[in-house]
Amino acid sequence: MKVALTTDPAARALDLYARARELTDQRRFDEARRLLADAAAAAPDVDLRARIAGTTAYVMAQTGAQDEGEQLVRDTLALPGISAHTSGVLAGQLGATLLYQGRLDEAALWLGRGIDALEDDPMAAANLRMNRSLVGMQLRDLSAATADLEQARDVYRRHGEPVDVAEAQHNLGYVALLAGDLVRAMREMGDARTLAGETSDASAAIGDVDMAEALRDAGLTAEAETLLQRAARTFGANGMPQARAEAELQLARSLLRHDPVAAAKAAGSASRRFTALGSQSWAARADGIRLRARLAAGAIDRVGKVVPERPVDTREVAPVARRLAAAGLAGEATALRLSLELWRARHGHAGGRMPALPASAPLEVRLLAAEVRAERSARARRDRSVQAEAAAGLDELSAWRSSFGSLDLQTSLSMYGMGLVLSGLGAAVRTAQPESVFDWSERARHLSIQVLPLRPPSDPQQAAELGELRALRADLASADWASDPRAIELADTLRHRQWTTTGVADVEQRVALDAAVAALDDDIAIVSFVFSPQGLTCLVVTTTEARVVPLPGWSDVRAAFAGLRSDLDMSAMVRTGPMVDVVARSLAGRVERLSRMLLDEPLRGVDARRIVLTAPGVLAGMPWAMLPALRGRAFTLAGSVSRWVHAREARPAAAPGAERVVFAVGPRVPRGREEAAVGAAAWTDPTLLSGADATVAAVSEAAASADVLHVAAHGRHAVDNPIFSGLQLADGVLFGYDIDRMPRLPRTVVLSACEAGRSSVRWGEEAVGMTRAWLHAGAGAVIAAPVVVADDDACELLGAVHAELARGLEPSLALAAATASTGISAPFQVHGNGF
Repeated sequence: MKVALTTDPAARALDLYARARELTDQRRFDEARRLLADAAAAAPDVDLRARIAGTTAYVMAQTGAQDEGEQLVRDTLALPGISAHTSGVLAGQLGATLLYQGRLDEAALWLGRGIDALEDDPMAAANLRMNRSLVGMQLRDLSAATADLEQARDVYRRHGEPVDVAEAQHNLGYVALLAGDLVRAMREMGDARTLAGETSDASAAIGDVDMAEALRDAGLTAEAETLLQRAARTFGANGMPQARAEAELQLARSLLRHDPVAAAKAAGSASRRFTALGSQSWAARADGIRLRARLAAGAIDRVGKVVPERPVDTREVAPVARRLAAAGLAGEATALRLSLELWRARHGHAGGRMPALPASAPLEVRLLAAEVRAERSARARRDRSVQAEAAAGLDELSAWRSSFGSLDLQTSLSMYGMGLVLSGLGAAVRTAQPESVFDWSERARHLSIQVLPLRPPSDPQQAAELGELRALRADLASADWASDPRAIELADTLRHRQWTTTGVADVEQRVALDAAVAALDDDIAIVSFVFSPQGLTCLVVTTTEARVVPLPGWSDVRAAFAGLRSDLDMSAMVRTGPMVDVVARSLAGRVERLSRMLLDEPLRGVDARRIVLTAPGVLAGMPWAMLPALRGRAFTLAGSVSRWVHAREARPAAAPGAERVVFAVGPRVPRGREEAAVGAAAWTDPTLLSGADATVAAVSEAAASADVLHVAAHGRHAVDNPIFSGLQLADGVLFGYDIDRMPRLPRTVVLSACEAGRSSVRWGEEAVGMTRAWLHAGAGAVIAAPVVVADDDACELLGAVHAELARGLEPSLALAAATASTGISAPFQVHGNGF
């Protein structure tokens, strides 16, 4: 940086100081510190030297020399001759230095003194209010934090720059996050970043850390961890060890949800950095997460595996908890103590005294306390108490989650209830009482689908972003498009908009077992699979009985299921030659074994020809239609029995011959037009969109007025971001987000697209993908396959399905009849409300 030459020492010192402050605001601390040293040497009066010292202390605190920075401010405050205004600024600098050390009460005292001394300088006082709001946030005094932020924002609007207003608005979003209002938090933070415009990499990373906390609390851990890893690298490159350690701490908190081993490693790294910086309360926070990660041993993760044992010295817990409590972090201290009690209960050790929950305890801590009580009851074989404790916690979670309409948030937030769901399911299975097993089966499934979304009006900006994303998808190689920087930016923008604009139209209530029985006809049975700590169990309900069927051998089921997808893919691709019989025998043997292990005993003595089937996430992707035990029966894969009962009560009867039917054929589907023509022949006056006519806009518009929509197109399942799965049409991909923009959804959707029926499992019981996107948006039933289907099988089978639909059969019955008439065993199945 060039510095203007001047012969006036005061002017030169002021110029150097102004440039150093600019560099400090840009977080270019090494350059700023050099200019500050030059400015101090040139400053002719004590007042200016004091101000320079205050800024130098801030830079020192940011770059790891916190103790030296604190002492510099205290020494400067003791100098004779400095003005009252400068003393106020220095008091604020000392408060900020103490804040970074985690000495919150002292920080609040000095920041308050600074604010009082700067009444005649509203901008300087507003800056100190911003810092004092951080103290309020850490102490969970959210009303005080909000008051400081709102006063600062008002001053910035009158006297400051847009970036100042944006920072205050961002922090108000963080207060909303701490208060549990995730939607507002993400909206405020997103708007603030837009308002701020271009910022330095370090400033953007600071905002990303806060946004990552919101994403983590929303259950979107993969997105949060990407931001945190990037932020940590940025802070390291910019010489900001405190900020880097804070990002690592937040990364550890996110990993704690699903990878305790990695969480312990990240927290240990953060603790070492904080200790080296002298940030003792921050080091205590990192140590608390490290210990909680170690204490997670014995828990069951989201794919049904037990978290491995790791060395943990439980004697560390009490002193770390005391350090946290002494720093004013009562919630974190309580969470650590509760984690120890949960570990003790899981390992059969005598429990200690349950810590009292502070009034400000966040939902995570309250749910953890419920989990401890449930686990203690389980160890004492008090299964009724287990269910009561787990239910109380999940009811609190459901009340909170009912404010989120986004499919993404609904599925992700289930992570919070995973431990309680497994506790309740385990207790219910141990009782072997159908009412209890049904209740907990429904709790597990209904947790993510209880909210009926209220979508916002059409948004031209969203439409433009989806159009650009489609263009990128078309222009870039299929393996590269999702990693393109602009595609990532658009994907993030679209997801944030959906999170913050999709409201709640209604909250669906679960039904009890007697209500479910009342909804059945004599030829309908409910078959609900439940995954619990005991493994797999099945509940069978008919109009005359309800029974719990243990299914031993979960490891054998998992082993047989593991190779099924490759067998199915090979079966679809190998249609001629000597390998056909080999592939067919392998597939037949595997589905036979799965059918025998999963369905033979549950369906023994069941004459019902229609089955309402529900399955946990560990069985996602199972081609149920191909299992021999279900041949000759019609079934529907329901999101929950409660959802099926409510939809059955509300579903109007179809009027054969009056349906509006639309067929859409995407590019490069070898028999797509033939498939559409065969299906269309069953209907009167169907609409056919193919070639250049089958655009995203045309298909979306036609779908909004259709009763039956059939799409024959190449599909692609995005594992990392399932609602960016899509169907390839003439001008690009129809994404899951496009479905949410349709004002009305067809009663029946047929997806003849490779992988369109696949879902990504989230948090054990939850799945989200293209099929789920159609159902969440309001479609009644979706016919799709979770794996590749040979074109000739799809063409013949789905043509027969349309003939049955046109006769007035409901989707599940139509598919069963078509399977029987063609003799084709394919993985197409009906999701939602097939009858």
